[in-house]
Amino acid sequence: MDDSIIVIDDDPDYLDILRRRLSTAGFHDITIEADALKAAQRFAEGERFHLALIDVNMPEMNGMALLDRIKNTSPDTECIMVTAVNEVHVAVACIRKGAYDYLVKPVSRENLTLSVNRALERKHLLDLLDIDKKKTLPKLTDTSPFRGIVTRSRNVLKVLKEAELHAHSDVPILITGESGTGKELLAKAVHRASSRASRPMTTVNMAAVTESLFDAEFFGHAKGAFTGADKARIGYLEYADGGTLFLDEIGILPVSLQGKLLRVLQDGEYMKIGTNQPRRADVRIIAATNEDMDQLIEQRRFRQDLYYRLRGGWLHLPPLRERRADIPPLINLFLDEFCGEKDRCRVDVQAMALLMHHDYPGNIRELRAIIQSAVNLAQSGPIVPGCLPEAVRNAGRAQEAEAPREQGPILTLAQVEKAHILKVYRRLDRNKSLTARRLDIGLNTLRRKLSSYGEK
Repeated sequence: MDDSIIVIDDDPDYLDILRRRLSTAGFHDITIEADALKAAQRFAEGERFHLALIDVNMPEMNGMALLDRIKNTSPDTECIMVTAVNEVHVAVACIRKGAYDYLVKPVSRENLTLSVNRALERKHLLDLLDIDKKKTLPKLTDTSPFRGIVTRSRNVLKVLKEAELHAHSDVPILITGESGTGKELLAKAVHRASSRASRPMTTVNMAAVTESLFDAEFFGHAKGAFTGADKARIGYLEYADGGTLFLDEIGILPVSLQGKLLRVLQDGEYMKIGTNQPRRADVRIIAATNEDMDQLIEQRRFRQDLYYRLRGGWLHLPPLRERRADIPPLINLFLDEFCGEKDRCRVDVQAMALLMHHDYPGNIRELRAIIQSAVNLAQSGPIVPGCLPEAVRNAGRAQEAEAPREQGPILTLAQVEKAHILKVYRRLDRNKSLTARRLDIGLNTLRRKLSSYGEK
């Protein structure tokens, strides 16, 4: 999703100039407004923009008054003031009222782009910091890029919201997490949510990149650069131009090659083999690793300067054992994928209990393989404990052995769930919001279940 920008100026010609310059800089969601009163009304009616460019001197309502209105109705909107007169006291007053910057006409394309990008980066950073302060579950502005990611976990929802916010900018992103947690899936979602979505996302497995072929594969080579090279080769950087380059398993890139990648990130330039003409690399870098990066840096196996370059935005996906609420919906997703007849494809209560207790060292990838195998063994019948791998059954037996023996009737899964929810709800003094967070479920889901239990 693009950042939304409104430009407010009583000069139609200058409005058109700013609109064209912003469009040339890659911004597409641009609104122009020649009437300050109408602009104030739009904000008063609930219309929201990420950034407002405001002319200081306008009839009927000047820019300072409009800045006040915008900050009162939409405090999250970043504001940049534009004026034909360079007056220090006016600039200071604007900054004190909450403006991010103060530009003097005529504003060059370079200064405009720099100021707008910095203001939006500030907004994204403040939005990220605001996620932890909110008690409600983070909500995505646009869910479509993240449709393939199934989760009920607050921690993962927080990561997805951070990913959406980072997607607006071009800062490099480092995704960390154990193998099988869905790092590549998240990288694709970031690309789809970015302004580069119409361009390709190129995936490079860094484990397969050899030192002898690194330059040729990343930078490409000109015709005749090697003996027998009768054709030029397009490297990853050129192929991904305007799009996203996803560097998977970045943690195992040899140190001797890390400096070459760092230079591209620092300068945005590279040279094809066989030429001395620098080329620009207009790519967004997303890297992923399951390695302990702090340990690699301490062991001098990964450059600290490259690490901080890659970690413009950091997204960490927790392992499945730390978000067990995601296991049932993921199982349903995989059942839909592998079962031809959904009414005969289900997991019985005992098998579900075993699946909930397993720690999944292979994370989501392991759970998917377990369900695929179990569906084949079940032969269109319900999935029972015997259909599950021995490691999953053993984990369940160990859990039973550690649990104290209790006498009494065997409860259904629904009865166990009801008893647990009510116990937590009453223990927390019937605080629904707190109970939902402790149980790692949605507030509306909790309300619906409490209502079915006769609780208000």
